[in-house]
Amino acid sequence: METANTYNYKVVRQFAVMTVIWGIVGVAAGVFIAAQLVWPVLNFDIPWLTYSRLRPLHTNAVIFAFGGSALFATSYYVVQRTCQTRLFGGGLAAFTFWGWTLIILLAAISLPMGWTSGKEYAELEWPIDLLIAVVWVSYAIVFFGTIATRKVKHIYVANWFYGAFILTIAVLHIVNSMALPVTLTKSYSLYPGAIDAMVQWWYGHNAVGFFLTAGFLGMMYYFIPKQAGRPVYSYRLSVVHFWALISTYMWAGPHHLHYTALPDWAQSLGMIFSLILLAPSWGGMINGIMTLSGAWHKLRTDPILKFLIVSLSFYGMSTFEGPMMSIKTVNSLSHYTDWTIGHVHSGALGWVGLVSIGSIYFLIPKLFNRERMYSIKLMDAHFWVATIGIVLCIASMWIAGVMQGLMWRAVNEDGTLTYSFVESLERMYPYYTVRFLGGLLFLVGMLIMAYNVFKTNSSAKPATATAAQTAYSRTRIMSHEVVEKNIGLMIILILIVISFGGLAEIVPLFFIKDTTEPTAGVKPYSALRLEGRDVYIREGCYVCHSQMIRPFRAETERYGHYSVAGESVYDHPFQWGSKRTGPDLARVGARYSDEWHRVHLINPRDVVPESNMPGFPWLDKNKLDGKHTATKMRRMNTLISATCNGCETYSEADIAKAGDDVKGKTEMEALIAYLQGLGTAIKTRR
Repeated sequence: METANTYNYKVVRQFAVMTVIWGIVGVAAGVFIAAQLVWPVLNFDIPWLTYSRLRPLHTNAVIFAFGGSALFATSYYVVQRTCQTRLFGGGLAAFTFWGWTLIILLAAISLPMGWTSGKEYAELEWPIDLLIAVVWVSYAIVFFGTIATRKVKHIYVANWFYGAFILTIAVLHIVNSMALPVTLTKSYSLYPGAIDAMVQWWYGHNAVGFFLTAGFLGMMYYFIPKQAGRPVYSYRLSVVHFWALISTYMWAGPHHLHYTALPDWAQSLGMIFSLILLAPSWGGMINGIMTLSGAWHKLRTDPILKFLIVSLSFYGMSTFEGPMMSIKTVNSLSHYTDWTIGHVHSGALGWVGLVSIGSIYFLIPKLFNRERMYSIKLMDAHFWVATIGIVLCIASMWIAGVMQGLMWRAVNEDGTLTYSFVESLERMYPYYTVRFLGGLLFLVGMLIMAYNVFKTNSSAKPATATAAQTAYSRTRIMSHEVVEKNIGLMIILILIVISFGGLAEIVPLFFIKDTTEPTAGVKPYSALRLEGRDVYIREGCYVCHSQMIRPFRAETERYGHYSVAGESVYDHPFQWGSKRTGPDLARVGARYSDEWHRVHLINPRDVVPESNMPGFPWLDKNKLDGKHTATKMRRMNTLISATCNGCETYSEADIAKAGDDVKGKTEMEALIAYLQGLGTAIKTRR
């Protein structure tokens, strides 16, 4: 029985077990949508089973359910052991578990239902966002409260990274999630167009930088030394690694927006700091790998160390690849292609997945009073199956992505395009198949882990642990000692360091004409087009289609005049996109007839046989009732007035008749109306 004199292992056990469960769920969802890219019939013409609705579910499940549970489990374990005290806050830790579980379940329901904000990796609607904020504040109180009541002078290095991750994610979530609610399931982003794009990718990249990097570096700094039985290789390097990493990461977001309508100075800042980021990233990798000095022989027999060390290899690889892809000339080829997806998966599966698995394998025996896991052979099998799966998955996407980029940009001597978009899609199918097989192998590995964990737990009693001394050998840096002894000072310094990037890159955009004034001819969406845009977002069309034409010969030849920021000032949220599984839609307006769009949306293969796009036949049956249309227009008026200079707003007459204008129309008619108006304000080709 756990008492005041023991560590709180109950909540650690809960999060550790859920890490395994959510890992299976998240990867299974990924395997299913990977299969849909090869066999689009697997969409089944069912709204909540389409690729476009399930992809956000997959990303949220893997990042926040699997990764988040691993971070909660390991941070709660590490902070207790290194501070030699029980978790602060009594039942507040239990609240974070049940609250986080509820958030995940709400995400699993709401995203397939199409209740989405339309912002990648931040799709959950505003009531769930509020719940996330409450749970996260509780998490911060538990974590920092435990450090404040520690029985040792110094704050161990792993806790620096966990602490920075907790604080930064709070800031990112609050800023990016600012929205004006319309209903319980619908809201509009506070920010318009280009500003929203900057805020979203400041959030999106730093969700990677802090949720998927800083927190897991906390794991690395605890579990590798513990499993290897060696002190951290260089304490000095860990100090430099920490402060350099958290200060640099916050500037890197704009590299997701190269050659877009975002001002060039912001893009260049993102590229410069992304290149600088290579140094602290590799410093951390070297520190982790070199910790094994004198204990390399353990890799032959210790599968936990295999997971941990190979994860660092993938970390080094992905943190080299990321800065290289941020170079504008490289990005001109890689952006919107599967190369980017391969890069994400090398980090998500190779780094985050393997370090989490290794850490959970470390924890489970200790949490359930066992000497070791049930089967070391099964752990070894899991390692090799997972590693092979990762390599197949990312290698197929790298090759496919480079091929995509080269085909899209290829032009003949006379300046015409060498390949159509459909020809590039056709070439993708073999690589989609390999990607699916790689994901399937990783899923098999997770199932092996689940069996091993079940067998380990089934015949054991949960552990309790007395708060005893835990020693760590390290070299002191006198100038840093005052920080590592004062949690209040550390919190303040972290907040100051992470604030510069966002303030420097986001705030000026509110005062720049290009990002706050409309292009000539661009007006607010009509009632029907506004409803159609909401259908577009609900169905997840932004997952596969961009609305951003870059100023390259091949793109202007294929799609039309390059996009400018003033075209999206009425967009809350922006819809520039990050991937082209399908072609860009920025200037699709008036290119095809209404009937073409209707047939294409009902069954894309009736029009384009090679297409892997899901069908949306229900749109032709669902009728709009106009119940919330006037409210939507009033909310848009509020946002337009606050964020746009010289923009038109809806008149009271427009709002009064909005409901009648759309009532009885089908969602198909609304979506087609939205598509037919895209990009028509600029008539010239380039």
